[in-house]
Amino acid sequence: MSAQPLPSNDNDVSIATIAPKQEAPTSSKKLPPPEKPSDVRRRSHVILSFWLIVLLLGLPIWWKTTTIYRADLPLEDMLEWADGKACRPVFPLRISIQATSLQDQEAQNLLRLTQHALDDLNDFAGHHLRLQMGDEKQDSADNGSALTIRLTPGEGTTATLDPYEPILDITYPQNTIPSPTASSSALATYIASQLRTTFAEEQATISYLLSTDSMPSEHRPLGLSPETAEALAKRTTRSLKYAPTYHLTFSLFTSGPLPSSWDIETAIEEYMKPVLDVLSPIHNFTIDTQVQLYASPGVQNEVLNKEDLSSFINAAEWPLSPSIGGAPTINFIVFVGNQTIASPSQEAAPTSHSWLIPQWGTVFLLSLPGDTTHVAAATLKQPLLTFTSHLLSLTGTPESGSLPLRLSTLARIRSADLLLRASSTLGSLARLAMALPSISIPSSVADGVTKTMSHLRLACDNLGGTEGLAHARIAEAEAERAFFEKSMVGQLYFPDEHKIAVYLPLLGPVAVPLVMGLINEIKAWRKRRRERAEKGAEKKGE
Repeated sequence: MSAQPLPSNDNDVSIATIAPKQEAPTSSKKLPPPEKPSDVRRRSHVILSFWLIVLLLGLPIWWKTTTIYRADLPLEDMLEWADGKACRPVFPLRISIQATSLQDQEAQNLLRLTQHALDDLNDFAGHHLRLQMGDEKQDSADNGSALTIRLTPGEGTTATLDPYEPILDITYPQNTIPSPTASSSALATYIASQLRTTFAEEQATISYLLSTDSMPSEHRPLGLSPETAEALAKRTTRSLKYAPTYHLTFSLFTSGPLPSSWDIETAIEEYMKPVLDVLSPIHNFTIDTQVQLYASPGVQNEVLNKEDLSSFINAAEWPLSPSIGGAPTINFIVFVGNQTIASPSQEAAPTSHSWLIPQWGTVFLLSLPGDTTHVAAATLKQPLLTFTSHLLSLTGTPESGSLPLRLSTLARIRSADLLLRASSTLGSLARLAMALPSISIPSSVADGVTKTMSHLRLACDNLGGTEGLAHARIAEAEAERAFFEKSMVGQLYFPDEHKIAVYLPLLGPVAVPLVMGLINEIKAWRKRRRERAEKGAEKKGE
């Protein structure tokens, strides 16, 4: 059956006319409603308040709590001391001449000619000998002279240095006295050569110290011979670093049960105390003693070769006293046993031997009968005399001249050494402060530098005397204390990478939201400003 078409009616509405009209899909998203101006201002005020807290409160607190205090240091002056520009070491030694047998005019003329001869022989202006007429009633200490020359008429020209006093006795024939019009004199030349020989070791030592320092080349003395420089280098290596106090330890070590006691106090008082007394203006000494039985040395050979001496000390088992009160310790050991040192000759070896250990002390091998229970003071005479000689070597005492002259020379050498060391320490501190801008410099360091420079100036002005040594000693101690300040040493190993590793985990989570919020707010503000500008342009166009 076929389908029949529907009848047409004017009142009917077509399907097409009553079907709903479909809208075309849109590609843009639905925009949120516009923000109220009050909400925009509130968000801006919140972001602004956070940044104001960070800038006005957080940063000042952080800066105050993390800033490194750096006291002002006179860096240029410190470097001048280190470079030798602030002080030119000069040792003007006064030499007194006593010539009672000469008339005043003759004595003055001889002094003038001798001074000229000295000036011609001297090639180091920093070590200058100044002659003056002395009074027979005064000794060298009273008139402040380093040496006194006593002129006595005789048959020949001779010179003798007193072993117990800083006095040089010179005899001369009567016909060697220069005339008032003479421009030179054999006697004056002889006296000048004797003075130069007497102070040759002191001048060489000071020249060596200055040559190893960083002072300007125009202030340095002429170069030393290789042999002299090598000998002085060995002596410097052997001696201990200067200290105001040394601790002396006297030890008796025995390989068996005997001897069990020794009269060391009496021996020290009789044989060593006089030298300790004359060294007291330069060094102080503290003393202790000990006895150790059944002490086996590090080498069991009965005959010790030169190679065995370095391992003879049994440091693992011998109770050697440590440093007391921070003072360096000098060890003097008397070992009673059957060891002897191999003699380089064919003759029989002596009954006692000793050797010096650089910067440490002395070992003395003492042979005694097997039944000796007590070591008397007389038996200890040779060990104590050896210890005394080695003590002078360990403290850097010159080797030539009489003992009083050697000790006065030691005071001047130590003054120069301490002055140069304090100046070098100031330079190291200045370079450290400039190389590490982040290192802290407490006020105590600045005060120490000020004291150091003050005492250095006084030491430089009084070189050659006990006053100069005292100021140089204080300057060196203050410079060392300032350089090794605990709070500064801790900052030496605190790199910037460590700071970054500490700050990033703390500041990163806080800084990212604040920075992103500020950036977004700036973008929104610029957008609103651009929209207001466009609306204003449209209104003007209408």
